Amino acid sequence: MQNHFALFNLPTSFELDRTKLDTAYREVQSTVHPDKFVQAGDAEKRVAMQWATQANEAYQTLKDPLKRATYLCHLHGVDLQTESNTSMPASFLMQQMEWREAFDDARHSNDMTAMMQLEKEVQAGLRTQTTKAGAAIADGDFQAAALDIRACLFLEKFLADIAAYDD
Repeated sequence: MQNHFALFNLPTSFELDRTKLDTAYREVQSTVHPDKFVQAGDAEKRVAMQWATQANEAYQTLKDPLKRATYLCHLHGVDLQTESNTSMPASFLMQQMEWREAFDDARHSNDMTAMMQLEKEVQAGLRTQTTKAGAAIADGDFQAAALDIRACLFLEKFLADIAAYDD
């Protein structure tokens, strides 16, 4: 299987030009899309489908900053250990506890203004943490990036909890 970045002829980097990614994706899809192989034999159709599937998977991975960061860690032999490693720095855990308390308070008092403010704060925290992960990757520190990515996953889950409450 080809490296996602190589598939789209892009540099292997956290920083990514989204326009170039979109253009490269459309170019790859235009050459391997299964509709172009309707008259082809079964083997050619199967290969075209495999390439189209790989292009879709690569595009979905690279367009999302967290998936891209995770993929870069994987390329450099670093497993995020999301199932087995939940350790986080104390400052991060303290912030999580404060936000969880604010969430509970807003939920119990049905304070949608406080809930929206909390959501903005957590989104800002996610952006900051994602930037930290990108900086760690740029520095070649994939272990630190893995920790930052795990923190981002915590924040994404918390944002999903907030969004579920809004529903």
